[in-house]
Amino acid sequence: MKTLFISILGVSLIMFLTGCDQGPKSARGFSLPEGSVVNGEIKFVQLKCNDCHSVVGREEIREDVDPIMTVPLGGMTTRIVTYGELVTSIINPSHKISQRYLATPVEEEGQSKMRNYNELMTVQELIDIVAFLSEQYELQPYPKTYYTVY
Repeated sequence: MKTLFISILGVSLIMFLTGCDQGPKSARGFSLPEGSVVNGEIKFVQLKCNDCHSVVGREEIREDVDPIMTVPLGGMTTRIVTYGELVTSIINPSHKISQRYLATPVEEEGQSKMRNYNELMTVQELIDIVAFLSEQYELQPYPKTYYTVY
């Protein structure tokens, strides 16, 4: 009985670990080199990302801008925003649209209205913008639950 249990556990573990790899299209192994936060902020403004995006706590980025819409970036979050998510949001903005933006001017028929920048920026500029945006998020500590002693 013990051998059967160990065998089932081993097979389950192998299935679980191989299930984590999603094949050749997985993000496993994806890594960006260090980017420049300063250059990323400059590019963010030069490419007019601030026409549609505000950055929490950085009101000066939108000074003298007549915004088309306001899609906030940065601020407190309960989970880490990865650079993989940020890169995907820039190069394929329709991949995942937040539920709070469905049926708003941000999307139309399930597609993001964000313009395509794939041929307008270099890879280094993308890396720098991601470095800039990554710095704008602050992980909110998970509130502890305190239980009374009985």
